[in-house]
Amino acid sequence: MSSEMEERGGKKSEARGPVRRIVLTGFMGSGKSTVGPMVAERLGWRFVDADDVIVAETGMAIADFFVRHGEAAFRERERETIARLVHEDALVLALGGGAIEDAGTRELLLNGQGNLVVHLEVTLEIARARCGGTEHTRPVLADEARLAVRYERRLPLYREAHVTVLVDEMTPEQVADTVARERR
Repeated sequence: MSSEMEERGGKKSEARGPVRRIVLTGFMGSGKSTVGPMVAERLGWRFVDADDVIVAETGMAIADFFVRHGEAAFRERERETIARLVHEDALVLALGGGAIEDAGTRELLLNGQGNLVVHLEVTLEIARARCGGTEHTRPVLADEARLAVRYERRLPLYREAHVTVLVDEMTPEQVADTVARERR
């Protein structure tokens, strides 16, 4: 077991079939939107951020969608968007931090033919530092107690991924290289 990658139960869980798409999951600030395009470039694939697709399709920021329609409506929209995107080949897909909480989304991602789900694991302290100053776009950052509860609730779900990369002490380039190597 390396310091940059953690394997579950002593061995890495395997993606089903040859890897045709990489799905990046992790808490806010883990680097999904930064690392995703770098991985896609290394592989000659396309990068898509699920949140960007939702923003483009709804014409409103994620925070505004939450205020107008609520989290349940957002999660439904997110699930539908991911289900549509996850069938594309040669794709690196970054998920929003909460997408993994939906059991149907997790099932689709973890058991989908050709999917490699990669958890970019970041400590809460590092995530908070990386997201500093984004409270207006990430309102959950303003509520410290809820933030910690959310992090702890999601961590075991993230760790169901096929691969977990411990990113706290890595540069984005190192994370991208590590993720791209996992495609083999």
